[in-house]
This record gives sequence, structure tokens and C-alpha cells, in this order.
Amino acid sequence: MNIVVVTAVLSCLNSGLYTASRMLFALAHQGNAPKALVQVNRRGVPVRAILICMVVGYLSVIMDYVSPHGVFMFLLNSSGAVGLFIYLLIALSELTMRRKLEQEAPDRLRVRMWLYPWLTWLCILAILVVLVSMAFRPADRSQLVLSLVSAVVFWILYLLKPMFRKMASQKQAA
Repeated sequence: MNIVVVTAVLSCLNSGLYTASRMLFALAHQGNAPKALVQVNRRGVPVRAILICMVVGYLSVIMDYVSPHGVFMFLLNSSGAVGLFIYLLIALSELTMRRKLEQEAPDRLRVRMWLYPWLTWLCILAILVVLVSMAFRPADRSQLVLSLVSAVVFWILYLLKPMFRKMASQKQAA
């Protein structure tokens, strides 16, 4: 039984490493990660992206060894409401993009959401109710706060992205 469990865990690890390295490679290809990660070897393998993902994996194992309860709880709490933030942004994007698409090119709108825009507004309201209720429930408050911190950090990085690109282009020109 132990061999089956170890094989399954190693398979999950391999799958996660493959997915993470390809995602990092794709982000670099789009200009959302360092361009050095776009480089592949002669067989088309993004070795640098794989190595970075491996280093992060090893650092995660070390952190889990140093503070097993703290790291797990931080990761769990910092991602608690992030999914709600993502769905809220998707709903808001659907409202604005569909309105714009209906004005500019209505023939391009092939898939139409039923009960638009009422269902979208209901979804937004429901997500906001859940987020506000998390603020008033002591058990959920830390998830909301850490998720907000995560969202703010990523928002700041997004806003600083043009500065990073400018620095990289200046470095390449020199």
C-alpha cells in the first residue's frame, strides 16, 4: 500500500511541476515574467522555468519542516477569499465587456448569458454579501484579511509592471 501511495504522491508532484513550469514559461512568453524564462533547450524544454519551480518546491518543503502548522495555515487563509475576488472580477468584466461588445460588434457575441444583466448583478451581490459576512465572522476574518493582503500585493505588482518592463528594456539596450 505504501508503494501505491508514494507512486501517487510522486505522480502529483510531477504533474504540479509540469503545470507550474509551463505556466511560468507562458507568463514569460507573454511578458508577465522575466524573459529569461522563455529560453528552452534543444529539445524544447523550458529548463529555467522548471528549475525555478523546483527551487520554490524545495523552499516550501523546508518551510513546512520549520513551521508545519504556520505555513499551511498561512497558505490556507491567504487564499480563502481569493476565489471570490476572482469571480467578482469575472462578473464585473462580463458586465463591461458585454456592454462594449454589444455596442461595437453585436454579431461577434455568439454566446449570450441568460437573464443578462440581472443574473450577473445577483452574482455580484451574492459575492459581496459573502465577503461582508466574512468580515463579521471571527472564524473567517483572517481569511478575508490575508486574501485582501494577497490581492493588494498582486495589484501593486500589476501597477509596477510597466516600470519593470522599462528597466528590463534599458538593461537590454545597455
